[in-house]
Amino acid sequence: MEIVTKRVYEPYEQSDGYRVLVDRLWPRGLTKARVHYDEWAKFLAPSTAVRKAFGHNPANWDTFVAQYTAELNKNPEAAAFAKKLTEPTLAHYPRVTLLYGAKDEKENQAVVLAQWLREHMPKK
Repeated sequence: MEIVTKRVYEPYEQSDGYRVLVDRLWPRGLTKARVHYDEWAKFLAPSTAVRKAFGHNPANWDTFVAQYTAELNKNPEAAAFAKKLTEPTLAHYPRVTLLYGAKDEKENQAVVLAQWLREHMPKK
């Protein structure tokens, strides 16, 4: 299964597959109907403290990655989600798209989460 990231403000495409919103807060200015998501996985988002410490400041990126990865490693719901991606209920989706609201497409929590999920999904 392919795991990709996409800004939640970009248009829905059928090729997105299973769409998971991975922000703790609902994205500004969007209705639930417009987001077109399959799951809102708040439990995968970084804690408020880690998110605020990052503040989308590139100088804080490495620290953010380390802190958020540590949170994911301790989060049993994150491990369960990684396992869920390989289960038959989602097997018909060729792709999982992690939706995020941040403006920076390269330095955001979805990028870190996508990499973490790739590393923690059970191997077939």
